[in-house]
Amino acid sequence: MKVGSPAVATSLGPTVGAGAGAPGGAPPIAVEATRRAGKALVLNATMEPLCVVPARRAIVLVLSAKADVVQTNGARFRSAELDLAAPSVVRLRSYVRVPYRRRAALSRRGVFIRDGHVCQYCGRTAENVDHVIPRSRGGPHEWENVVAACRRCNSRKKDHLPEEAAMILRRQPYAPRAAFWLVVAVGGVREDWASYLGDVMSAS
Repeated sequence: MKVGSPAVATSLGPTVGAGAGAPGGAPPIAVEATRRAGKALVLNATMEPLCVVPARRAIVLVLSAKADVVQTNGARFRSAELDLAAPSVVRLRSYVRVPYRRRAALSRRGVFIRDGHVCQYCGRTAENVDHVIPRSRGGPHEWENVVAACRRCNSRKKDHLPEEAAMILRRQPYAPRAAFWLVVAVGGVREDWASYLGDVMSAS
């Protein structure tokens, strides 16, 4: 089971659906402004980021005594018997063991987020990804060889090395840490999660 994979979230238990009861006989939950409830960051018992789940599932973890609320987001979960703040961050009471993974899986979206959606050659808005050492010349498809690029620079560089095309990288590409997948999942570093993600944007 990979850290951050859907399997981790699934192992935390089922989501409460409309009209369903929470585990342990808790009353059914009607959510106010479901969209505002959003998602919640789940921390392992060691405070390490584990996965992202819908806030509805996070509240089920809390009601079933599997997790404690660390931070809320302002939305509410309501039923005839309950009125609870929607969790933004929860911490599991029991440690979930997951295999160690040093770096995040490479993805186009992840490259854009790591590089701030900026072309790493000219600074314009990025629209493509580029292999610094072209794959046609043996360049690997890995974090350290892939950068965000605009169409103009991507077209100019073609199958050349940067120096052959008289282009200079603004920053050397690097592999983010394993928990970077969380940033990719939500499209950026959420302010209310930043203190729990630590140096996730740094090199592995």
